[in-house]
Amino acid sequence: MTPEESSSPGDQELSSLHPLEVAVLTDLHRESPTSEADLVTHTRLDPAQVSMSIGWLQAKQYISIASEHVTKAVSLTSTGTEFSTSGSLLERIFYGATEAKQQGSPLTMKALQDTLGLQASELSGPIGALKKEGSLQIGPGGTLEPTQPTSELTSSLRVLIEDIAHGPSSYDDRPDTERQIIDTFSQRRGRSQEPFRVDEHVARSFALTDNGKTIATQVVTTGVKEGYAQLTPEILKDGSWRNRPPRPYSIALRPPRIAAGKKHPYRSFLDKVKTNLVSMGFEEMRGPIVESEFWNMDTLYMPQFHPARDIHDVYFVKQPAYSKAIPEPYLTQVIETHRDGWTTGSKGWGYPFNEKQTRRLVLRSQGTAVSSRTLASKPKIPGKYFSMARCFRYDQIDATHATDFFQTEGIVLGNSINFQTLLGLLSLFAKEMAQTKNVKFVPAYFPFTEPSVELHVEHPKLGWMELGGAGLFRPEVTHPLGVKVPVIAWGLGLDRMAMVALGIHDIRDLFTADLDLIRQKPMPF
Repeated sequence: MTPEESSSPGDQELSSLHPLEVAVLTDLHRESPTSEADLVTHTRLDPAQVSMSIGWLQAKQYISIASEHVTKAVSLTSTGTEFSTSGSLLERIFYGATEAKQQGSPLTMKALQDTLGLQASELSGPIGALKKEGSLQIGPGGTLEPTQPTSELTSSLRVLIEDIAHGPSSYDDRPDTERQIIDTFSQRRGRSQEPFRVDEHVARSFALTDNGKTIATQVVTTGVKEGYAQLTPEILKDGSWRNRPPRPYSIALRPPRIAAGKKHPYRSFLDKVKTNLVSMGFEEMRGPIVESEFWNMDTLYMPQFHPARDIHDVYFVKQPAYSKAIPEPYLTQVIETHRDGWTTGSKGWGYPFNEKQTRRLVLRSQGTAVSSRTLASKPKIPGKYFSMARCFRYDQIDATHATDFFQTEGIVLGNSINFQTLLGLLSLFAKEMAQTKNVKFVPAYFPFTEPSVELHVEHPKLGWMELGGAGLFRPEVTHPLGVKVPVIAWGLGLDRMAMVALGIHDIRDLFTADLDLIRQKPMPF
């Protein structure tokens, strides 16, 4: 009988221990429970080595978590460090507006953007905070007007930034008023340019289990004869392998997790929507992301003085700023429709049409621009078309809004098409694609459809939310593009439909790079 055959289970367990495990078990035998930080100090191992040893010993059920305590620490981001020397955006906005008022020339949003070199989206958060406090208001013409001589929020933020500039400090020990300010201006998804960063630290202590106490006592009492993990040329050369047994493998340890490839849940949702529409007989239509105002707005009978063309709703392209010539006869027919109604039976908008403005380039703000291009390309009648268009509009980012989003845009042409057909399609889309049970329609207004409707669905946690608008295209839209039959159209927010279908409660999670979230998110289809 060989020595290996005569050894007891305890001997086998001892011989399988790694030197790092031996060090941790020895320390826990002396004092249990013990924190991970104390183990690092006592064993003089690297934190990574201690963490790795703890994982092995937990897998062998020699140790367990005795306690767990979560603490938060707050520190300054690079933006916060800049604010500590140059002042926060709240300070620069509030005191800039105060100084401008004293000089008799109210501060405008445009002047503020030029002074600070920032976009309107970067200023909306600080301005909103000052408005909520009641220290700032938006006056006529978009001017910023202070309503009181001082801003308590601005002063408190300054004190906090100067305090935390000395180094990270405890978040939990601060009063509620300070924690509230830190929460408001802390860095998180969608708000990267904030002054504070809050990090969670988990402090755990570990104790020996009953089996662990037995094996730790053996380690301390008899010691562990260190075996070799690999048969190296040096061991073979000096013959030390003859007196040192190889370290046994433990098949009880968890193997490394294999991360199998998986399509992003939102990508799968988009593919499913496309498959459903194609199976219903729809043909896909496409259009450019950078679009002229002609196709994005003018063909949709939106007057050139419409508020949606304001800089705060549409993103304009700097270079090149204008498109090539608009094709005829569509340009002339659209211009005449805007001026006097052309032959559509309408009176038009009655204003002098700006032909240069119609060529101005913007980021596509609505998927309906793809529909207008399709109507001008001599579509099939009867015909059904759809697109999955990425669109861009200025918006305050929150759980249900983003500055860029996907729309599923569609049109159906035919002599027998009517409003009832549209409502039936919208109900089908909501139930089949968004996987929702509760749907309602709300009357709406759009310059390019009459009658118009909004589709609302009920999210299990966020409540009722709008998916998009729909209606029958007005003759002022279809006739100038060469279509004389009824056309129903809709533009639904795919992002919000996906939130309902995937059980997601924050629109930003649709585009997350969190691999764990992507792997764990179940697919409902």
